[in-house]
Order: sequence, then C-alpha cells, then structure tokens
Amino acid sequence: MRMCNEMLRRTLQLAEMMVEVADQGDAAREDVGCGVLYGLLRDSAYKIKKLAEQEKEDHIRRGVWPEEKAFPGSRAVLRKNSDRSVKKTISEKSQNRQKSENQDQ
Repeated sequence: MRMCNEMLRRTLQLAEMMVEVADQGDAAREDVGCGVLYGLLRDSAYKIKKLAEQEKEDHIRRGVWPEEKAFPGSRAVLRKNSDRSVKKTISEKSQNRQKSENQDQ
C-alpha cells in the first residue's frame, strides 16, 4: 500500500479510536467538564474522519487506492451512510443524557 494511503487508513483508525474513547469517557464521567471534553473529542473525531474519508474518495477516483472502486454501492459509499446513522444514534444518546441531567437538577 502506498504510504499516503497507509496514513489515511491510520488516520481513519485514529478517528474511530477517538470516538470510542469519547463514548467510554462520556459514559463514565461524573461532571459537566468531562462532558465538554468528551464532546469536543467526539466532534473532532468526526471532523477528522470526514476529511480523511473525502481524501480516500479522491484517491479512489484517481485510482491510487487499489482496494476499492468508485461506484455506487462500494464500501466507501455504504460507510458514509452508516456514519450518518451512527452520528444520529450518538446525538440521540447525548440528548437523552442531557434530559436526564436536567431532571436530576
């Protein structure tokens, strides 16, 4: 694999790890400050992931990402749709947590 593609792959893995840490940290947090921190981590992860996915798509279109072809139904296209549903689920969890915190106060 080309070095540029390897770095994109590692960046995508890092973004996934950031989301996992944010989710686990958010679940274990005991105060609002940690919630802000993990929210920032999650937002940053999604921004990084979006940019890396766009670069990967560009590499696929240019033919320098040999594992995938750029056509509807490719893993890259399906992954984008999956990411939207994950973001929606995480957003719903955050809203539910905020509601329960407001009720506790």
